[in-house]
Amino acid sequence: MKTIKFILTAAIFLGGITLANGQNTIGKMDDLGRIALNPWVPEQVEYMPEASSVNLLNKLGQIATRYGMGSSELNPRFIISANVVVQSKDITSTAPPMHAMTLTFTLYIGDGIEGKLFNSTSVTGKGVGANETKAYTAALKSLDPGNKEIQRFMEEGKRKIIAYYNSRCDFIIKEAQMLESQHQFDQAIYTLMCIPDVCLDCYNKAMDAVAPLYKNKIDWECKAKVNAARNVWSAGLNRRAADDAAVILASIDPEAACFNEAVKLTGEIGKRIKEIDGREWDFILKTQIDLERERIKAWRDVGVAWGTNQPKNIIYKSLW
Repeated sequence: MKTIKFILTAAIFLGGITLANGQNTIGKMDDLGRIALNPWVPEQVEYMPEASSVNLLNKLGQIATRYGMGSSELNPRFIISANVVVQSKDITSTAPPMHAMTLTFTLYIGDGIEGKLFNSTSVTGKGVGANETKAYTAALKSLDPGNKEIQRFMEEGKRKIIAYYNSRCDFIIKEAQMLESQHQFDQAIYTLMCIPDVCLDCYNKAMDAVAPLYKNKIDWECKAKVNAARNVWSAGLNRRAADDAAVILASIDPEAACFNEAVKLTGEIGKRIKEIDGREWDFILKTQIDLERERIKAWRDVGVAWGTNQPKNIIYKSLW
């Protein structure tokens, strides 16, 4: 299977669509909580001028956006791609002569990481222009996002991606648990948060799994942060050291198992600072527990932060 290097383009913002599929329903989507198709045009498409390749990439993006599946840098697995075959290429007998082309566009939806094809369809387009690029551009107009065949293609592709997640759900959750065991908490959370909420059954399993995973993350980080704060404080034993320790302590989640140790250390620092210069140390640890919706937002923030920091140079496999 050939591999082609592709630099992901900027994420396109989009809304959701409604699609019935058994237990799966679409709610409000964010950049992680939806199915996203990243447009990709391989370099070896037949006779395609560079400008036409860019136009085709944009057209694929428009189609994905039309059906609520626009691209996402945070979840780059699935792609919408196209191959173009020139059926005929002629010079007209008109004055001035024009280029006339008949093209077959075959669209593909698939897993670009594993090279797995989910769905395909073909559309024929004709174009006439002063040169080949303009003829290509004219033929591209046949890729109308509102075309009923393209609509069927997109909806069927979406159903198959939902089936993909539902069939691999246990494997995805086990992968996250393996990452957790290696203390790669952020990547583990990202793996679970990438499951679209349209895949309702799998999404609910992922949410059940991410809650204890996040708790283990904040517990593990709490110990490291308390130790780091204690070391910073011990190295200086002055107000500046206290303020540096406060920066570390302030990032500890109040639901972490060792939070009381952070409280105890804060008290020790405050007492010592008052002994040194007679002034109160005005640092107070956050103790309010977040509401459930804020906790879910925290999970998503972890996933988004991890995904954003990953290299954007993706190797995609061709789907044909």
